[in-house]
Amino acid sequence: MSGPTRTVRAVMAALLVVGAGGWLIAAESPSRPTPAIPPRPEGAITGSEFARRTTGMPGIERQKAALEQLGLGNMPERLRHLESVRLTSSAGVEVIIWVMPDYLAIGSDTDSLCIPLTYPSAVYIARRLGFVLPTCKMVDAIYEQADVQLKPQPMTPGPRMRSSSYYLQHQQTIEAQLAGRGGEGLISGHKKDIVLTNRLRGKRDRIAIYGWHRDEDQPIQPLSTVHGARYADYSHGLRLVWPTAWVGGSERPVLELLADPELASALTYEGEIRDPGELMSWPPKP
Repeated sequence: MSGPTRTVRAVMAALLVVGAGGWLIAAESPSRPTPAIPPRPEGAITGSEFARRTTGMPGIERQKAALEQLGLGNMPERLRHLESVRLTSSAGVEVIIWVMPDYLAIGSDTDSLCIPLTYPSAVYIARRLGFVLPTCKMVDAIYEQADVQLKPQPMTPGPRMRSSSYYLQHQQTIEAQLAGRGGEGLISGHKKDIVLTNRLRGKRDRIAIYGWHRDEDQPIQPLSTVHGARYADYSHGLRLVWPTAWVGGSERPVLELLADPELASALTYEGEIRDPGELMSWPPKP
């Protein structure tokens, strides 16, 4: 769906409803949440500098370095301005979620690096920053409603897929696609997402990934739990979701909705997700 189409639809849905007696009245609309993310430190390193400093670093050490930078607030300012996404349950109930406009990245607005994270790292930083992970249905909705839909740019597979140099090279292909298109609004299509799914039950040593859309309903990566929990390669991204959603004029926790038999279908294809809070914990509960 193109950006203008998404905008027109969102405005029409938000502005007008039919009230009693047939009058058109303004619909109540949720305000944009403001994440409590620390401001980017003065003199913080850029994304390309992070890639250079972590070149040759073992994966676990690079993950620690990434979490340190993200925890300090070293990320582009634009990630702090969340975008709304609308989904509908099987019964026709509309749910509005708020998501980061792009994948989590280290650096500034002009020099950033979308950083692939392992499952433990993804859960840790999401909880620290006050967010949750998406589901496959959320990923699809984000892509469909994105202002900018990028095409996947697969790179040659091999051992270097998990290196900082590959991360930086893929970042450069993304920026080349964005050139002349603007980087504002909701951007999607350029990474596979780390997601929550019932398939992780009994597989807490795995990571669940999904997405990398070629077109709507055509993700390169179907839902997969093949890789170990501490696996991350250049194609992975983390899209953070605000922990509360808007339903029927009030806020509800996203994790609560995922476990609600009546409303979970708005946010997931799997029916209700059993104890989603446990999937957002690491190490797993015994």
